[in-house]
Amino acid sequence: MFRQIVLALPVVALAACSTDPQGTPASQSMAHPMAAPQHDKQAGAAPNHTDAPHWSYDGANGPQHWGSLDAAFSACSDGRNQSPINLTRMIKDELTPIKFAYKPGGTEILHNGHTIQVNYAPGSSITVDGVAFELKQFHFHAPSENTIQGHSYPLEGHFVHADSKGNLAVIAVMYMVEKPLPELDKAWKHMPAIAGETRALPAAVSASALLPAKRGYYRFTGSLTTPPCSEGVRWLVMNTYKEISAAQVDAFTRVMHHPNNRPIQPLNARTVLK
Repeated sequence: MFRQIVLALPVVALAACSTDPQGTPASQSMAHPMAAPQHDKQAGAAPNHTDAPHWSYDGANGPQHWGSLDAAFSACSDGRNQSPINLTRMIKDELTPIKFAYKPGGTEILHNGHTIQVNYAPGSSITVDGVAFELKQFHFHAPSENTIQGHSYPLEGHFVHADSKGNLAVIAVMYMVEKPLPELDKAWKHMPAIAGETRALPAAVSASALLPAKRGYYRFTGSLTTPPCSEGVRWLVMNTYKEISAAQVDAFTRVMHHPNNRPIQPLNARTVLK
């Protein structure tokens, strides 16, 4: 049984001016999850650790220093529409349902040093704003990067899509510890323990099975959550969580060895729609 994410605070409008929820195109340099976490040069591409400065989640190369590590990372410190955010003070809107056209396509799993990523075969997509965005890959963060009314979740999945022009749309899913998620085990059983390792998946993983059955969502304009922190990303955060087990969360955190969530960024003049 899937449960609605409960919002503890009243819903009020932001005092600041709203911005266009579609934003502007994000750079196609995605090394993260949105290419791995490093959103890399192509949405589904594995990162090339030799062509970009080293960054991390703590210390001298941690999030507070990303913007100074390389000129290409300047948006990490100078951007005004950065992700992740605390979703709060949502404004009610008639959001058009997202059209999902997914089929099993998770074909390989990789450890890029920043996250565990599953690359997806062509042929699965969502339609948002009348535009088709193809699913390129999905990856995870523990604990969650985005929070909802200040509430953090044990795990967050980012399903990264790109349209024909390279614009990005990310479906974010919050996971709560309640019971095992069998579809996730199809990937987790082959999870690489060493950074840089990629493994083929013997059975294609279904992204649809990793999403909640109810697919209402919140929407805001944001960025990649790892360098280069490019902006103009459509963020579509599911408002219902999906259940996983404590063992599944632990399996991920043991391989990562450290939290891989960027700190919450200022909302500034943006609005969050629901």
